[in-house]
Amino acid sequence: MRQNMNQLLAYFDSELPGVNAFLEAETDKLSGLVRDVARHVLLGPGKRIRPIMTICTARVLGFSGDVMPLACALEMLHSATLIHDDILDDADLRRGRTAAHVAFGTTQSVLAGDVLLALANRLGASYDIPRVNLLLADGIMATAEGEILEMGSLEHPVVDRDLYMQIIIGKTARLIETACRCGAAVATRDRQAEDVAGKYGLNLGIAFQLVDDALDYVSPSDTMGKPEGGDLREGKITLPLIHLFEDLGESEARTLLTSIRDHTLDEDGQQRVLAMVREGDYANRTRETAARYIADAKAALAGLPDRPERAVLSLAADFVLSRKK
Repeated sequence: MRQNMNQLLAYFDSELPGVNAFLEAETDKLSGLVRDVARHVLLGPGKRIRPIMTICTARVLGFSGDVMPLACALEMLHSATLIHDDILDDADLRRGRTAAHVAFGTTQSVLAGDVLLALANRLGASYDIPRVNLLLADGIMATAEGEILEMGSLEHPVVDRDLYMQIIIGKTARLIETACRCGAAVATRDRQAEDVAGKYGLNLGIAFQLVDDALDYVSPSDTMGKPEGGDLREGKITLPLIHLFEDLGESEARTLLTSIRDHTLDEDGQQRVLAMVREGDYANRTRETAARYIADAKAALAGLPDRPERAVLSLAADFVLSRKK
């Protein structure tokens, strides 16, 4: 397993300098009003999973041209959503650093997010492939719809697995699917090949968010780069908490949901809920659900050519499931 992870890290290490150099060069061209915000978000710590997925899917399908602008467009789209998400959540931290709107102000941050969205679309359009443009537009729209659903659920929290899945598919999984579909679309006009890449990306993205939601309950803030139990404090009903609700008695579940809805769950109450989630092993049960999506993602890879990048995509799926932060 360690040898396989070393292979994955070696691939990332070979591609990340190019990704980071391109992002730095593009942000240097921006207006001074938003340049520092964009650099703060884009050039900070990050996994770069979306651009690497774009690169891998393009290359596994035989694309030999310059995929870097398209790959970095996906990272820009993702970063724009993070800026807006942190403003909506009134978050103080992102990846262990001060959130952009706290460091630079809301106005500059909103403008920077808008600029990154526009720049990402321009980079995608430079390939002159209409399908790529449509995929990017669909990815942005799906992410916005996921955020809208999540905001609605924060206004009136409910214990609803189907709604939860709709939210995580929209706000996270669709953009990872888009990264994979864009890589395929720039390499081939074969829609079946694109669908295979999309199936991998969608399942990978769902698993990624499931693991993220599990980690929120079991990883300290210095590991995750955000406060422990932040989802609970924000009133987000994620899968670990859904597991808890399903195991509580009707009266106790009703009381807990009411306190979340009314924002009356104090610090002691939050700590009790965190302890119950840990004692019930609900984070690991969430990981078990993620494992099923990872299995589906890896199964989809059989439909892609047997090139080195296919092994990287498989290892990336293993990494998503095993990650600790």
